[in-house]
Amino acid sequence: MAHLSIDIETKSSVAIGKAGMYKYAQSEDFGILLFAYQEDEGPVEVVDLAQGERIPPHILVALEDLHITKHAYNAAFEWYCLNRAGYATPLSQWRCTMAHSLYCGYPAGLADTGAAIGLPQDKRKMAVGKALIKYFCTPCKPTKSNGGRTWNLPHHAPEKWELFKDYCKRDVEAEHAILKRLTPFPMPEDEERLWRMTMEMDAFGVRVDDALIKGALAIDGASKAWLIEEARRMTGVDNPNSDTQLHGWLEGRGVPLPNMQKATIAETLKRQDIPDDVRRVLGIRQQTGKTSISKYTALDTAEGSDGRVRGLTQYYGANRTGRWAGRLVQPQNLPRTYLETLDYARGLVRDKDYDGLRLVYGDVPDTLSQLIRTVFIPSDGHKLVVADFSAIEARVIAWLAGEQWVNEVFATHGRIYEATASQMFGVPVERIVKGNPEYDLRQKGKVATLALGYQGWIPALIQMGAKDMGLTEEEMQDIARRWRRANPRICDLWQATGQAAIAAIRTVQPQVTHRLRFALEGDIVYGQCFLTIRLPSGRKLYYPKPFLHENDRGELAPHYYGLMKGTKKWGPISTYGGKLTENIVQAIARDCLAETLKRIDARGLQVVFHVHDEVVIDAPMDVGVEEICGLMAEPIPWAPGLVLKGAGFEGMYYKKD
Repeated sequence: MAHLSIDIETKSSVAIGKAGMYKYAQSEDFGILLFAYQEDEGPVEVVDLAQGERIPPHILVALEDLHITKHAYNAAFEWYCLNRAGYATPLSQWRCTMAHSLYCGYPAGLADTGAAIGLPQDKRKMAVGKALIKYFCTPCKPTKSNGGRTWNLPHHAPEKWELFKDYCKRDVEAEHAILKRLTPFPMPEDEERLWRMTMEMDAFGVRVDDALIKGALAIDGASKAWLIEEARRMTGVDNPNSDTQLHGWLEGRGVPLPNMQKATIAETLKRQDIPDDVRRVLGIRQQTGKTSISKYTALDTAEGSDGRVRGLTQYYGANRTGRWAGRLVQPQNLPRTYLETLDYARGLVRDKDYDGLRLVYGDVPDTLSQLIRTVFIPSDGHKLVVADFSAIEARVIAWLAGEQWVNEVFATHGRIYEATASQMFGVPVERIVKGNPEYDLRQKGKVATLALGYQGWIPALIQMGAKDMGLTEEEMQDIARRWRRANPRICDLWQATGQAAIAAIRTVQPQVTHRLRFALEGDIVYGQCFLTIRLPSGRKLYYPKPFLHENDRGELAPHYYGLMKGTKKWGPISTYGGKLTENIVQAIARDCLAETLKRIDARGLQVVFHVHDEVVIDAPMDVGVEEICGLMAEPIPWAPGLVLKGAGFEGMYYKKD
């Protein structure tokens, strides 16, 4: 035997969707019910552990054998749960078919992948699974009719149990069928290593400040009660959280709103003509509606008995670029910290001092929101070292396009916003400093740099805050035109990537441009087919089932299949040069982060999570941020001439420096 495909069915009273699989598997009542396996191309066998069957001795040996590759869909679950249940199996020989699927541009989820990849119906995941998992794998409510039991066991529903065994068997068949479809498009060994590093990082977890979490939840409850009571006194309505009741009061005050959405309330509060009581009530609605506070609840739910939260990071979560994604508390989407007195604010919250927090900071929900990052703390005797790449996407796109003046900026003073404004408006960069009237141009250079690199126009500037800066549409058009004139090589890159994709699909011949190789891979008529883009690192981006078709502007454009924006359903997606450039640049930036993660791992240091282009390390006290920034700035062999720079901080809690 050289290969073993595995699927398990488990039980636990911990809600896996809210607490994550690590806390789920750490529950005292966790157990493995079924163990299904397939040796090489042999038949699938199901071991009914719940009814006393035992895993065959040669399979137990295989689980530990470093020469036998173990496969599963979302293999992190099987690997971790088997070890928790006492079946020793090292991570080094595990391979994840879900990770492989994501690498090839398919969605996460066994059922979704099977459908997207085109498996025949008898090889796909059985739809009945959710109901069976709820019945056998989670506690049931004790009733008189069920004898007061808290778990449904096999003998309570023998027919369902046999169907559950069939379901487990089918999962192995579906995983194995997907693996065979993907085998001609292998994951690079470097990516296998990064997947394993992610699993080890997630299993290690990050320590959280339990007193801060508990204090924030207590203060949030007191704050909401106080604010709602104030709104009730001001409006006279029974429930100020009711949209209907509040709409009626607002109409009576002459400020009717089309809805109570966050954006609508924010826009209304900018008006100068609304009464003071309406302004206050809408402000209360904003405060009580802060969804970021719910992250404290998520942290409390996911925290393990050892004070650590595990499973914050998903490998290849953004499968168009390969970037990692956040899970559970979504660390990639945490509020920024602006408070200068974080230590004092944290102390008040840890002491559950609602009155003191309100007296000092006024807006309690906003203060709690800013403190969420600081929940993450180091292990005993350690500190957090946090570092990120400076202006990584601007550096990568200039390097890839050959925009030499930008490369020179990053190789020297690094003031890219000032330098961009200088190029756009013909003002010496030395003049764009605080105290000079030309300094106002820096903001235009900044918004242009952030918004326009991927063929963006006025909508991109608006999304990046140009309208909030007071810029008119005419000014935005002028900024966009000036930026494009200042960056002709980047504009050429958009054109080249779009044309290369079209030519590769049309001619079925590889196209090479800007250190990138576009190719059509697979069987275009009968089998799997992809448009691939080989990056400088050697990794490939995959675009399944590519074809050419007119876009909404009537132009011939590359199309492929993926999860459509909005619906999240599998279907055709149109793309263009600027969007492909965005994918490529973000993917290269991701590969730069991967190089840093490997360097940190080689140093024996523990990364606990990473966010976009930032790493968070649970480091011994003798490791400094300068050392980590030095690792980030080291040249990358596959990117000669790319100048990178890291910046960061170290401390006893996480924050946005």
